[in-house]
Amino acid sequence: MTAAALGAGHAAPAGAAGHVPARPGAVAGGDDVETPQGEPAPLHGPVGEPVKTGTPVVVHATTRKAILDRAKKWISAKVPYSMYAFWPDGYRQDCSGFVSMAWNLPRNEWTGSLARYAVRTTKARLQPGDILLYHNPANPLKGSHVVLFGGWSDHRHTRYIAYEQAPPRTRRKVTPYAYWSHSSRYVPYRYKGVTRGLAVAKGAPAAAPQPRPAPAPAPLPAPGYPGSAMFGPGAENEYVTRVRERLLAKGYGHLGPAGPGPGWSAADRGAVEAFQRAQGWRGGAADGHPGPETWRRLFA
Repeated sequence: MTAAALGAGHAAPAGAAGHVPARPGAVAGGDDVETPQGEPAPLHGPVGEPVKTGTPVVVHATTRKAILDRAKKWISAKVPYSMYAFWPDGYRQDCSGFVSMAWNLPRNEWTGSLARYAVRTTKARLQPGDILLYHNPANPLKGSHVVLFGGWSDHRHTRYIAYEQAPPRTRRKVTPYAYWSHSSRYVPYRYKGVTRGLAVAKGAPAAAPQPRPAPAPAPLPAPGYPGSAMFGPGAENEYVTRVRERLLAKGYGHLGPAGPGPGWSAADRGAVEAFQRAQGWRGGAADGHPGPETWRRLFA
């Protein structure tokens, strides 16, 4: 995959230039390692739905706490760095895949496209859950990087907690602002769907109030599994509607039709398969069909 191919058709933050992030404990500008990344890709990589040119931006409401909680899951799991591998939750194990996961994006983005989901902000207005993004359009594979801002670690705002995916695995590290090297090239961004949910870091000005997300629907009473016949091609019944509602509540509804409607479709099956893969299932166990165990977990 060439840099030219990756760079085509993607806007970049102003002032981009080459960069490689520093290894934990390394001296800035010295013991650096590269963090190459993949291009935009579906969840779970080649097995997912193909990424189409001009795919519209889908923004889901989330809180700052939810963003950091998702990031901490990878830190706890010590997810190895890779631009080719995909974690069971569907996200690519590189820096941009990590941010895509933390922001709960519908696919794996890269540093050349993450800004589509965000608005530019400033150092003074940075809050936990925002990102510091550097995209190098001249050579995206040898420089671009992105980290998640976790809050200031000193009152002078010269250092902050960075959550990032860098070799050898996901890390949480006190980092000089804006980064160990090429600091002036990083641009602060805020996810468009972020809502209030975590206090602003001490000393930072508050962002303008934003609407709270609609509460997730409560789990519906789950009767006994209705049987596979209820989910055949074109099936239209209350169980199809219930499955769609539970997929939406668990964060997979964006892969299916926009709201409950008639007819079990290929999009419904794709959403179920993504949910199954998030359970760690592979092969025939992730066939996109709501079997008894899938039904139980959806309504758990």
